Parts: sequence; C-alpha cells; structure tokens
Amino acid sequence: MIDENLLNSLNTDEKETFKKGLNDLINQTYVIENEYKQLNASYLSLQNFLEQIIEVQPNALWVIDENGKLFLQNSEAKKTKGLLELILNNKDSKEIKQNNLHFLVKIVKQAGKTIISATDITEEKRQERLISMGQIAAHLSHEIRNPIGSISLLASTLFKKVGVETKPIVLEIRKSIWRVERIIEATLLFTKGLNINKNLFSIDNFINQLEQSISFYTYSKDIEFIFELPKNKMQGDFELLSLVFQNVLFNAIDAIEESEKESGKVEFNYTEDEKNHIFTITDNGKDIEDKNLVFEPFKTTKTKGNGLGLALAWQIVKAHNGSIEIDENPKKFQIIIGK
Repeated sequence: MIDENLLNSLNTDEKETFKKGLNDLINQTYVIENEYKQLNASYLSLQNFLEQIIEVQPNALWVIDENGKLFLQNSEAKKTKGLLELILNNKDSKEIKQNNLHFLVKIVKQAGKTIISATDITEEKRQERLISMGQIAAHLSHEIRNPIGSISLLASTLFKKVGVETKPIVLEIRKSIWRVERIIEATLLFTKGLNINKNLFSIDNFINQLEQSISFYTYSKDIEFIFELPKNKMQGDFELLSLVFQNVLFNAIDAIEESEKESGKVEFNYTEDEKNHIFTITDNGKDIEDKNLVFEPFKTTKTKGNGLGLALAWQIVKAHNGSIEIDENPKKFQIIIGK
C-alpha cells in the first residue's frame, strides 16, 4: 500500500513521474509473469519429451537426483520391483541377478543426477551357457556312446543266455542303458538345436511309442494308463513329438511315485479345434511345487530326473508353433500343436 502522506508531499510533476514509474513497474511485472509462464511451459514440454525418450528405451531406466531421491523412471523400471535397491546396494557390480534374471547395469553421473540403466541379458547368458553345454555334451556323448553300445549289446546277449531268475536283473540293466541313452539324446537336442522334419502320420501311433517307453521306465507303484487317441492324421515331427509326450508322461509317473498314494492313474487324451491339435496328459500324483521351474532347464523340485525333459518338451512344442499349458484340479498338461 502507498503512503498517502508521501503522495500529498509530491507536486504535480513528481506525481506524474511516480505514476509513470508505477505503470512501468506493473507492465514489467506482466512481462516477467508471461516469460515465467513460457519458461515453465518449455520446462514441462522438455520434461515430457525426456520422459518419452526414457519410456521408449527397451531397458529399465532410473534417474536419481542429487538428494538421492527417485526423479524419473520408465515403465520397464517399474516392472522390476526391488531391482533398483539391489543395484544401489551393489554399485560396483556390472551384472546383477534377481529372480533367475540377469541384468547388465550401467551407472552414469551427469549434472548432479545419477542415471542407472539395467538391461535384461538373461537370454544372452542362457545362450552362452547352452553353447558351453553343447560343446561338453558333444564330447561326452562321443565318449559315452561307445561303451554304452557295447554294454547294450552284451546285455541283450546275456538276456538270452541266463536263467529265468536272473532275467529281471539283466532287464534292469537294459532299462538303465536306455535311460542313459535318452539323457544323452535329450542333452544333445537341447544344446545343439532342433531340426524339425514334418511328415503326415496317424495320431494313434503315439500309443505304441508310449507303451514301449513305459516298459523301459522304472517305477514301483501300481499305475493305470489310459490312452485314448484317434486315428486322425496330423503333420509334425513324429519322433520329436513322441519325445515330448514321453517326457510329460514320465513327469506324471514321477509325481505319482512321490505322492502318498499307493497307486495312481495317468490319462492321455486328444481333442481338436479349427486351428489346433490338443493333447492332454492328466495324473493324480503330487502337485507341482513351483510352476516357474517346470520348464527351466536343469532345475527341478523332483527327487528324480535332471530337469531337462520338460524344458526340451517346451522347445519342441514351440518349434511346432505350439504351447504347453498347466492346469490344476485335476493336474494336467495341455500340449497344443498348431495345424
């Protein structure tokens, strides 16, 4: 508020000068206010532009201010709960592992702010591991197959010559040999890659393959197997798909073996729709403890097996443009193969 005594003490010219100065000050205030609005709009536009740049990045990004508070992050960063805290607690680490995922971490400081990026390199690490495993598997398969072949031949000869009371022992030897050969084959397929050879075959041909594989598989409980497959035709790699169903079937047998039940049941059924062949394997064995580990290679919650069977099954089904779904109550695996 302007002092009235001051105004009264001014003459006419001084009042005009004072009035003009006051008007100039008011106008200057409007100019500064407009400039502030424009500057604020530019800042918001720039911030929005930066947010869009950060958002389109495929990796997780965080920006930390000089006070250590989170200033900005993209949607990829929001998906990785707890990862930022893990990075900040291990600032010297260039790689961070969280929930079976591997991240390449980069930290840059600029203008008082810290920019942190985390790139998911899980698939790259997996490929590196598979390449190494493939080299080892190729070497081991060559070294193992020769003696295994000899043992298999000798076991077949021995089976014909021994008495009835000894034949079960020789049969167990042959089963063990068959299991070793399967492990070698599965490891080579998984690590060296799949070569799909599609042909036309009758779906009920899978029954003979499965019955034969069951006769070589070792289990102690009384298990009822119900196979209901039609004579419909389908296109696919019969040998590889047989391997898929065998692996899922063996998983069902193992689940029954580990359950508290004295007996069990495994059913193998088929349905179809316009686009897919749908195979369902149901069992009443032990529930799946961790679905996240089901298709993870070399990781299993079972006491039996190496954790490779279902991982290989997933690869084969995926190569057939299909998928595997797991349901509970009742527990079942649905193998969906595109037509």
